[in-house]
Amino acid sequence: MLRPDIFELAQYATQKGLVATLGTNGTLIDEAVARRLREVGVRTVAISIDSSTPKLHDDLRGVPGAWNRALEGVNSCLKNKVKVQFNVTMTKQNYNELDNILQMAEEMEVKSIHLFFLVPTGRGKDMKDLSPATYETLLRKVLTRQKGSVDVKPTCAPQFMRIAKELDLEMSRYGRGCIAGISYCRIMPEGSVTPCPYLPVKVGNIRIAPLKDIWANSPLLNSLRNFHNLKGKCGDCDYRSTCGGCRARAYGLVNYCSGACTSDKEQAGISDIFAEDPWCTYQPAVINQ
Repeated sequence: MLRPDIFELAQYATQKGLVATLGTNGTLIDEAVARRLREVGVRTVAISIDSSTPKLHDDLRGVPGAWNRALEGVNSCLKNKVKVQFNVTMTKQNYNELDNILQMAEEMEVKSIHLFFLVPTGRGKDMKDLSPATYETLLRKVLTRQKGSVDVKPTCAPQFMRIAKELDLEMSRYGRGCIAGISYCRIMPEGSVTPCPYLPVKVGNIRIAPLKDIWANSPLLNSLRNFHNLKGKCGDCDYRSTCGGCRARAYGLVNYCSGACTSDKEQAGISDIFAEDPWCTYQPAVINQ
């Protein structure tokens, strides 16, 4: 929302047949902005809500008054018939608030929540957050609550595919766990392409080659699409084609395992995009390669 041409960009995307959505902290959205977003074809606005209480949200955001302004943005969008999605980042500070955040979404008639989990990249690269056991518990809790009026989807948490299958949920509503380089990529402002926003691995640049050529011909992207390239227990796992482990977390958390990972490279502290996901608690039976 800091870009003066954001409406022009959204309208251009819509005219090209793309689905235009906006991710924002919501603090700069008033009714006039919400009306303009609807006019240029933005279908959904995802607003970051990290707590059901103002103080915790403001503490996490580092800006007093951020919670009230975000809620004003939510209400402005809903009033102007722009769909709203809550983006919630689960941390040690707020994971016990999940039920309260779900209740708040229901009361505000927000129909969708995406739960995000820490990926160790950028400013979060040195952070140690939720334990793998807590992460697994949260995923299971979320998936057992899918019968409510709010659709809740874990993001950057590919293990939810295994848990959903274990809970005998309807799987047709889901795609694949990790979609980095498979049905998803990032284009950076200077044109570089990476498999996902959390992977600092460049596979090409659209100023040099068309995106369709990079997408089709990148050796790394094609390697990510071959699940036999996964290593450690991700490579042995019976859910490797539906889950695949978070490739960004495997790449960024090379020292998280403290020697427990099966790959020598992880133990040596060398990033490996095909390494096992160290947040996964599942112990697979070895499958035929």
